[in-house]
Amino acid sequence: MSKVLLKRLTLFTVLGISLYILLLFFGESIELIPSKDNVNKPSMVQINEIDAVKVTSIIGSEKFQVFLNGDWKDILIKGVNMGIAKPGYFPGEVAITKEEYARWFTAISEMNANAIRVYTIHPPAFYEALYEHNKKSDHPLFLFHGIWVNEELLLHENNAFAASPTNEFKKEIIDTINIIHGSAYIEKKTGHAGGRYVADISPYVIGWILGIEWDSHVVKNTNELNKGLAQFKGQYIVTENASPFERWLAEIMEYTTEYEYNQYGWQRPLSFTNWVTTDLLEHPSEPSEDEDLVEVNPNHILTTNNHRSGIFASYHIYPYYPDFLNYEPNYVNFVDMDGNKNNYAGYINDLHQAHNIPILVAEYGVPSSRGLTHENIYGMNQGFHDETEQGVIDAKLFKNIVDEGLAGGLVFTWQDEWFKRTWNTMDYDNPDKRPFWSNAQTNEQQFGLLSFDPGEEQTIAVDGEIEDWEKADIKAAYNNDNFGILKNVYVSSDERYIYMRIDYQDISTIDLNNINSLILLDIIENQGNTTIPELKNESFDFGIDFLIELNGVNNSRMLVDSYYDTFYYQYAHVLQMVPTVDDANQIDSGIFHPIRLALNKEMFIPSLNKTIPFSSYEAGKLLMGIGNPTDQEYNSLADFYINNQQKNIEIRIPWALLNVKDPSQREIMGNVWQTGLNGSKMSKGIGIGVIAYDSNKELLADSFPKMKNNQLLKENLYYYAWPIWKTPTYHERLKQSYYIMQNTFKQME
Repeated sequence: MSKVLLKRLTLFTVLGISLYILLLFFGESIELIPSKDNVNKPSMVQINEIDAVKVTSIIGSEKFQVFLNGDWKDILIKGVNMGIAKPGYFPGEVAITKEEYARWFTAISEMNANAIRVYTIHPPAFYEALYEHNKKSDHPLFLFHGIWVNEELLLHENNAFAASPTNEFKKEIIDTINIIHGSAYIEKKTGHAGGRYVADISPYVIGWILGIEWDSHVVKNTNELNKGLAQFKGQYIVTENASPFERWLAEIMEYTTEYEYNQYGWQRPLSFTNWVTTDLLEHPSEPSEDEDLVEVNPNHILTTNNHRSGIFASYHIYPYYPDFLNYEPNYVNFVDMDGNKNNYAGYINDLHQAHNIPILVAEYGVPSSRGLTHENIYGMNQGFHDETEQGVIDAKLFKNIVDEGLAGGLVFTWQDEWFKRTWNTMDYDNPDKRPFWSNAQTNEQQFGLLSFDPGEEQTIAVDGEIEDWEKADIKAAYNNDNFGILKNVYVSSDERYIYMRIDYQDISTIDLNNINSLILLDIIENQGNTTIPELKNESFDFGIDFLIELNGVNNSRMLVDSYYDTFYYQYAHVLQMVPTVDDANQIDSGIFHPIRLALNKEMFIPSLNKTIPFSSYEAGKLLMGIGNPTDQEYNSLADFYINNQQKNIEIRIPWALLNVKDPSQREIMGNVWQTGLNGSKMSKGIGIGVIAYDSNKELLADSFPKMKNNQLLKENLYYYAWPIWKTPTYHERLKQSYYIMQNTFKQME
């Protein structure tokens, strides 16, 4: 607020004086937006009153119901989860703008979805954008609003009844209820949204989903510490045969209902977050005690006649985790409605039969990530799906949900989340810098239907075409005709990949599918191998840390110097879960390893009396394909493309495969044998050399014109010091999976 405007404010009325005081006290943090009294009530949702209780939705026998044309109608929930982060920011920075929310709501509606779920309080812009979107839409978006519990406090106290987590939870409930009714001012603080909330979206809030995925040990300890508690008997909520933890949840649900009704006269359907780990079923094939330690049973929590909307169960259910889903015979052999064996459908069928109330699958889906974390017996894996596969599997999971009679589902998730971590990559990056780059190997970052692609606009796309290189920020590693069949080598990078393009001489007899091209990479000083298997009679006067072998469509891969192999160091040396090999801890051993990531540690399946060995996969295996999103043959997993007509090979390598911990500052993994996985150093750049040889390993060409005593010299390497950044650049793109889900939701009613 400018000083000129302040001077012009009229101070001769009570309203004017009040406004002046507010502005003086809060400064520019308050936006001058219409008060709640001046905002028209939403007109696209019918509000019913049952015995003077305002309701928008109620729970039917199997589905949610909304009041339409004078009657309660079943609706199938078709929706998405929405996080609170975007590239360059952690969730607690609540940086999403109103314009972004508005654009996303439009796209979600156009996807034929009817619901959004959020986990916690968003900034005022979210509620204002949703109100404005629904006000002008013939098909409003309903909202499942989560209410967050402080997980750190809960874990610290290890008892849900402890005062600190419970009191903070109740404060969050009050704030959230006031917010959706457009009647709240929340003080802004680090890690939490705040501001003045005036948009009344209460008619669109179709249900509360309280809490988080409950830690099984907290649940178990709460039950043990509070044995003997009487069943809960509230005005709206009661329990039968409930454990102490379930009783605590009932108290929280009572508190939520009581506050909203007393303050605003509203009631709405209630649930709490649950997941397979704490479901009410027995898992005899589960190898981990933690994943079948205790149950949280929604059937034990009931409503009285004073509650008009009802209770529903909400679960996060994925097809690949926990592990028993791949081994439980009843699920593995279950045949779905399409006649296929389907462990996911088998599980939700079992879950449905065990519940007395409707079930909403509050999270489901698979990521479109290069990285892989868990496998599913029928290919519905946690990772290594292109965007089309992601959409096909998400659509299949939703169809299973509908076929098995559940109330609907919310796909996880709307937007990609760069800040996320995954258990098999989290030890190899800088946790404080995750939002500033896109880690293609971390599948948790790429569950979204909306991608944040690096760059303000699309630049380099791996498709064999060179026009995009002409406008990109590229460096000529080599550019002359002195390398035999090699002609040019170019390099560039962005927030997700380093790109290279190798041009060969335009000779009709050259078939790039039959030429083996080798890219040598030197990324860390005073390490690396000075010999490589492909060149038996020559060596280098520098160390090679990574090899990229381009040996045609099916045999291309990346290899890492055994001394710089973080997977081997962690799982062979530190954890002793895989066999050790000689000389891996020696500099310049001459040994290169495939680049691998862990999938599962050794586990014992009780019901089968069977031990499943440690498993991993080759993350350095390279896939040929077109990586241009505008191309009809686009494959989001493509690593390289061979263009025989234009005589070039394009390749993109995820930063994580190069042991880069934070590309935004050129931070790389250090000498792991000296400083462990936590050690790091700043790279001066990546040394790049190229060699081409035939199937007999006869050298055809190389980028090393100078030799000395049969040594290829470091002075011939091109060192690419990639640009660093403080703020990542990106642009939004709807994935192929979006359009598949758009069609799926259109067909499902």
